[in-house]
Amino acid sequence: MIEILDPAQLPRAREAGALVAHILQNLKSRSSVGTNLLDIDRWAKAMIVEAGAVSCYVDYAPSFGRGPFGHYICTSVNDAVLHGLPHDYPLADGDLLSLDLAVSVGGVVADSAISFVVGDSKPPQSVALISATERALAAGIAAAGPGARIGDISHAIGSTLHGAGYSVNTEFGGHGVGSTMHQDPHVSNTGRPGRGYRLRPGLLLALEPWVMADTAALVTDADGWTLRSATGCRTAHSEHTIAITDDGVEILTLPERTPR
Repeated sequence: MIEILDPAQLPRAREAGALVAHILQNLKSRSSVGTNLLDIDRWAKAMIVEAGAVSCYVDYAPSFGRGPFGHYICTSVNDAVLHGLPHDYPLADGDLLSLDLAVSVGGVVADSAISFVVGDSKPPQSVALISATERALAAGIAAAGPGARIGDISHAIGSTLHGAGYSVNTEFGGHGVGSTMHQDPHVSNTGRPGRGYRLRPGLLLALEPWVMADTAALVTDADGWTLRSATGCRTAHSEHTIAITDDGVEILTLPERTPR
C-alpha cells in the first residue's frame, strides 16, 4: 500500500520527526565508553513514553525477524548494520554505533538512523563509511521531489555509494511510511533513473543508505534479528524521513528540529 497524507496530517509527521531526531541526538550525547546497549534502549523507552508517543519496534514482528522485536531502538555495533537487537554489551573506545529509531505520534510515523564513533578513537575506515552514507542520503534527498521517480532516488544513492568504492546490498533499503512504519514503495539503494513510482505531494519516504566496508553479503545473528556483514567488516547506516511537498522536499528528522 502507498499512503498519501492529507495536509492536515503533515503537522503530526513533523512532530514525529522532531521527536525522533531529538531522541537520537540525546542518545548520541549519552553514548560513551562503558555505556551499555540496554541502557540506550531504556533511555529511548523513557523518552518515547514521556512524549506520549508509540514505539514502532516493541511489537514489530515481520517475516524476516524472530519477532516480536521487544525493544525500543535498534543498536548495531561495528559489523552489525541493521536491526541490531539491544543486548548486554558495554561500548568500547572506537566502536562504530548505529542507532535506528521509529515512533508514531498522532498516528503518523517517522523513522531515522545515525551512525557515529564512540570515544576518542576515530578509525579512518569508520569515518569514511559514515561519511559515504551521509553523502548518499543527501544525494537521495536532492533527487526527490514532486514528479521525480523512485529510481531517481535509488540512482543518486547508489551512484554515491559505488563512487566511494562500496558495493550495495539490495535486500533492504528505504520505504514509505505513514500510519505504519514499513509501506510501499520500496526504495532500493541503487537503481536506474526514470523508473518506478512517480512521487506525489503527501508521500512520506524513509531513505536509508547503508554500507559494509568490503562486502554486500549479510548474515543473521542467532538472535534472529541482528544483521551483520558476512566478512566481519565494519558498517554504517544513515536515514531520514522526508515529506514530498508541492514545492519540493521537507526533511522531517533533522536534528535541529525542536519536538513539541
